Amino acid sequence: MKNFITCLIGILTLSNIIIAQEKPNIIVILSDDAGYADFGFQGSEIMKTPHLDKLASEGMKFKQAYVTAAVCGPSRAGLLTGRYQQRFGFEENNVSGYMSESCLADDEMGLPLDQKTIGDYMKSLGYSTGYFGKWHQGSTDKFHPLNRGFDKFVGFRGGARSYWEYNNENPINNLENRLEYGMGNFKEPKQYLTKVLTHEAISFVEENKDNNFFLMLAFNAVHAPMEAEKADLDEFPNLEGKRKYLAAMTLSMDRECGLLFKKLEELGLDENTLIIFTNDNGGPTDSNASVNLPLSGTKANHLEGGIRVPFIIKWPNVIAPNSEYDFPISTLDILPTSFMVSGGVSDSLKNIDGVNLFPYLTGENKNRPHEYLYWKKENRGVIREGDWKLIRFPDRPAELYDLSMDISEKNNLAYEKPEKVADLYKKLFEWELTLVRPLWQLQRIYEGNAMERMDKYWNK
Repeated sequence: MKNFITCLIGILTLSNIIIAQEKPNIIVILSDDAGYADFGFQGSEIMKTPHLDKLASEGMKFKQAYVTAAVCGPSRAGLLTGRYQQRFGFEENNVSGYMSESCLADDEMGLPLDQKTIGDYMKSLGYSTGYFGKWHQGSTDKFHPLNRGFDKFVGFRGGARSYWEYNNENPINNLENRLEYGMGNFKEPKQYLTKVLTHEAISFVEENKDNNFFLMLAFNAVHAPMEAEKADLDEFPNLEGKRKYLAAMTLSMDRECGLLFKKLEELGLDENTLIIFTNDNGGPTDSNASVNLPLSGTKANHLEGGIRVPFIIKWPNVIAPNSEYDFPISTLDILPTSFMVSGGVSDSLKNIDGVNLFPYLTGENKNRPHEYLYWKKENRGVIREGDWKLIRFPDRPAELYDLSMDISEKNNLAYEKPEKVADLYKKLFEWELTLVRPLWQLQRIYEGNAMERMDKYWNK
């Protein structure tokens, strides 16, 4: 009875928030391959991110935010559906030319058509929906954003592309990475791509200033190739190589975020727009010189540096400015949170693994949003229970860490606590029994590469 009353109070409180304000516009900004420590609001003294720093000061910063995968395709599938992507077979990246022979054809690899996306959910509430940037959820028309719940799309279907126009001097090697306006209208950018994507996102806001809108701005910055404008490179005379390019690309992305935020203010929409900023996975230090410290690991492995990401929510008059949230959350939570604060009903969120965060963020629910979090890729698996984290490796015994005291994962407690290892190992396997087999898999050599990268960047 006590739990029921507490839950009811939380529901009523959130309902009052929604009634007191109009339904919010929602913007989700997703950076690509950024390092955990490569923002001013994350402590960097090198990167220049004044607009995102301001966003953090005006909203809530999450100290333990996680993605559902350490690489971009499956991570985005989890975010878009609110479900662990392993439940529908999207366990690995879908990259033509890198896949196992026993695999779906390239044009069949994509977000399964029976999965509802955040675009579908928001459209059902009367929202205009726009997606701008990197998609990476399938390259054929049936997987296209316009067929997956989004009204407007400008971006590219693949996983990585040049920031400059493809032409004879800069030839394209994969047609799925052409810049596309709508469906089938391919036109290469005449400006730096980060600017083009933001311009289109701002146009979408202007077009829908009198309507509720849901906007995803999925930058490919700061994913390789390392390309930047000279003026931005000149801002970092003391840096060299990839790190210099990373800093310039980050500066460009931050500046474009600032232009979007300014447009919201000009249109009088800023007070009733919920903004989420996060990243798709840990930074790949070897390929773009990103920094994930004090976390160990990088993109493509399950140490904290591969799966813990920067995360900000701003919603004026609802979220306290300059606040922090300590308990673990997941990008799985973006869909149910967006849907519920926009007037959706929980009965519509069947089989969703994420939770509506706002009862937790407003303090009505003092518990953790997630008792357990899980990760899996082939033989590798992770379970987090409270502050305990068990990592199952393909090439060595499982290891156990207490993240409340050891976020760098330096002190393996597996031999001190064998009972805890056994308990978590079993719980991880029980979760795995609820999943489907992967619909495709990368060539096995890339598993070996991932383990080598993990060991190289383990901050021991």
